[in-house]
Amino acid sequence: MGGDVSIPVTRVPGEFEHGLRRVITRPMLIFFILGDILGAGIYSLTGQVGRNAGGAIWASFLIAFLLAFLTAFAYMELVTKYPQAAGGALYCDRAFQIKFLSFLVTFAIMASGVTSASFAATRVGGRYFTGLTGVENPPMVLIGALAILLVAAINYWGVSESIKVNIVVTCIELTGLLFIIGIGAWVLSRGQGDPAAAFDFSGTGFGVATGLLAGAATAFYAFLGFEDSVNLAEETTNPSRDFPPAMITGLAVAGIIYLLVAFTAAMTVPLDVLTASSGPLLEVVRIGAPDLPASRVFSAVSMIAVSNTMLINMLMASRLLYGMAKRDVLPRPFAVLSPRRTPWFSIVFTTALSILLLMTVDDLTSLSDTTVLLLTGVFLLVNISALVLRRERVEHRHFRAPTIVPILGAVVSAVFLLPFVRELPIYLLALWLLLGGTVLWAVNRLFQRLAASR
Repeated sequence: MGGDVSIPVTRVPGEFEHGLRRVITRPMLIFFILGDILGAGIYSLTGQVGRNAGGAIWASFLIAFLLAFLTAFAYMELVTKYPQAAGGALYCDRAFQIKFLSFLVTFAIMASGVTSASFAATRVGGRYFTGLTGVENPPMVLIGALAILLVAAINYWGVSESIKVNIVVTCIELTGLLFIIGIGAWVLSRGQGDPAAAFDFSGTGFGVATGLLAGAATAFYAFLGFEDSVNLAEETTNPSRDFPPAMITGLAVAGIIYLLVAFTAAMTVPLDVLTASSGPLLEVVRIGAPDLPASRVFSAVSMIAVSNTMLINMLMASRLLYGMAKRDVLPRPFAVLSPRRTPWFSIVFTTALSILLLMTVDDLTSLSDTTVLLLTGVFLLVNISALVLRRERVEHRHFRAPTIVPILGAVVSAVFLLPFVRELPIYLLALWLLLGGTVLWAVNRLFQRLAASR
């Protein structure tokens, strides 16, 4: 922790007085981060990672974890230094002081949360729904839209209530993943499965590296929980003290679980079966433990886990819009609070946008990769912001990352933005979203000028 004070010294506005309720304790924050990380990513994308990495799914998850861990240090420094809602958008706004850039970063982070929630909604009505109900080809869009509306209702209910729901759901999804790891231990103890398959890399030579990086670009979706959490800084009881241990604990526990689950999936299920399934971990249960009547229970657990990702992403997106509206980057209605002191207009906006994406995007699996692309660009800027804002001191003690860490985080983020790790349609979807944000920016500026001229 750093306590040195020099000129210029800034008292962070809103650190002690704000409209949101400070109700999130350190244990609640750990569960929030862990619950977000242990959600839709590992339950839905294990097979998709395998399409690029081959059986070495764990290696792509390891690379994704290292990228997340590097960037998490920049976030820990900035959230303890500026404990306000809006997260990465706030840090870029303070560092670069370019309102258009701040708006684009805000929109990119919001869009990443909304695309993530929309992707998770497709998994609620996919393979796991079939595993639970036996209904083949369920109405995925309708089920997903209903799930998004349910999440919006919980979000409006209140952050304390939402976090308590998240804690219960996190325990459920953690149990599901430990069950998968237990299946792996059972398979190994019986001399079954194919452990060598977990070391079967896709491609040869340079193709191995590109395959692992492409897999990591997809797997990175599973580690985005630490970014969501900083948007709850104004609702955390002691953000400057609690965020570093909570973030490190959440990432470390999730990383270990992911590596074990990825290894289990690769050695238990044939790669072609794994990559073809929208519910890959259900295939682990069916093949690894065929004698256990666990498929329906695990399908229910998986649907709950994926829904938790939706809840956390929509919490993040609404608080982000609220925080940036308070800084006049967005129209003031986004900062309006309901009687329950939740940002109701922001909740309505993000819910409508998520349902719109769900209904209009043809390749729904591209939503997760678009989420990663948008946030990787944000991570590049946040790592740079951590270095730029070193010149600004604040009155309270805060975490300070080793200088080399945000430098490495920026370099790795830049590499992950390169086109060899994902396909062109992913970039096009991200571009369309940012163009939509630019239109919103222009409309907002027009209304601001009209209001000022009256």
